[in-house]
Amino acid sequence: MTKYKILSVLITLTLLGCGSKPDNVERVASLPPIFPDYTDVTIPAGIAPLNFAVISDNADVKRVDVTVKGDNGYEIHSNGEYAEFDIDEWHALTEANKGKRLTVSVCAKTDGEWIKYDDFNINVSSWPLEQWGLTYRRIAPGYEVYSKMGIYQRDLGNFDEFPIIENTMTDGQCYNCHTSNRTDPKDLVFHVRGEHGATMVRKNGACTWLKASSEDLGGSMVYPYWHPSGRYCAFSTNQTRQGFHISKGKRLEVFDISSDVLVYDTEKNEIILDSLLNTKAWSENTPSFSPDGKWLYFTTCYQQEYPLKHKDEKYNLCRISFDENTGRFGEKVDTLFNAVAIDKSVTWPRPSYDGKYILFTLCDYGYFSIWHKESDQWLLDLDTGEARPTDEINSSDADSFHNWSDNSRWVVFTSRRHDGLYSHLYITGIDDNGVFSKPFLLPQKNPKDYYIQSLYSFNTPDFTKTKVDLDSREAVGAILSDERIPTKVKP
Repeated sequence: MTKYKILSVLITLTLLGCGSKPDNVERVASLPPIFPDYTDVTIPAGIAPLNFAVISDNADVKRVDVTVKGDNGYEIHSNGEYAEFDIDEWHALTEANKGKRLTVSVCAKTDGEWIKYDDFNINVSSWPLEQWGLTYRRIAPGYEVYSKMGIYQRDLGNFDEFPIIENTMTDGQCYNCHTSNRTDPKDLVFHVRGEHGATMVRKNGACTWLKASSEDLGGSMVYPYWHPSGRYCAFSTNQTRQGFHISKGKRLEVFDISSDVLVYDTEKNEIILDSLLNTKAWSENTPSFSPDGKWLYFTTCYQQEYPLKHKDEKYNLCRISFDENTGRFGEKVDTLFNAVAIDKSVTWPRPSYDGKYILFTLCDYGYFSIWHKESDQWLLDLDTGEARPTDEINSSDADSFHNWSDNSRWVVFTSRRHDGLYSHLYITGIDDNGVFSKPFLLPQKNPKDYYIQSLYSFNTPDFTKTKVDLDSREAVGAILSDERIPTKVKP
């Protein structure tokens, strides 16, 4: 027997064992009120099951009965307090239906009676994900202080989460600005902020702990992005401040009294500076390399009088050429998207690895978009030079940090669309015409309980090809030792 025939027999036995379908079902002409909303989303095969709960405002849902059928004929079933699918069965179903649809039939038992809702579809993309999982920082939303936080990784094929490093291991440090080279964690960097500050640069498994700041730089090395060669890593140096709003609907404002962009040469332990990226009157910020390594993208704005004129802080998207053989920049800066002309501000430019697009966040002003309710995702077509709001994935609340999968077919981003308070992770696919599919919330084993009980926000997410194997005990020892390698500026 093939593995799919064996699976079909097991499913049949499971259905017989639990009493199959509910009796005396009343039909309701509406889609089921499920959380998360997985109706008509597009997913990659092999992702964790899209478990969901049925939530009714008018009645107490005691039990749900769900059947999922693929266009190719395979079927799985769940019967319980919420829709919970067997991981192996779900993987077999999605693998057999690549490029096809799954039809989901939902019955719910409320007030002792069974009702059946209209069926809905889940689309299984023909494009693979080709990523082991996600990395992200998880932190309680805060202002001046923070409690437990850290950098974590999640297996996208199931619900397993692992800490990469947590601040409970040290003296309450803040860990941020982590990124790997094109989702490959053999090249990894993150920043440690606080008393034992450092910038950790990991290449091929070996870690170097750099002095986080110096007078030559004017700030710490933050917001990193790897050159595809793995030799260089771009950073910005930000002297960040924050203030609080007194008006209703806004809480916190983050701005920089100065910022510049630099490139770190990992082979020579040198900082590469350039007068076009280190100006007095302008703040250069949030750098990223093109996938061929020939361009450095960054945002820049005219330095304002802070905090009085913080709403005039508006960034444009620019680029400058870079020669990896000489480590030198070009002689001019090009503006790719003039956000100031439309009275907006660009932040977090992230180029797709196939070289077709730059995905960025647009907000009214500033660059710390996670605190801006109006923040939306925009897509710049590098062939045509045209940019558009990605209305198909934007919401009425803050949509912010984002990164691409290695094959440039999937994007993970943060959004506060669920409750307006906490940033959660959403995944979307992109088709050949540059149109994104409906985003879906990161699956959890019991999503209703998980997201109701969680008091943490997710931010700075990225895909990862493999599990990050950083030795956290060794890393903690290095952090607490305060042994740092000072960087030098290239002559």
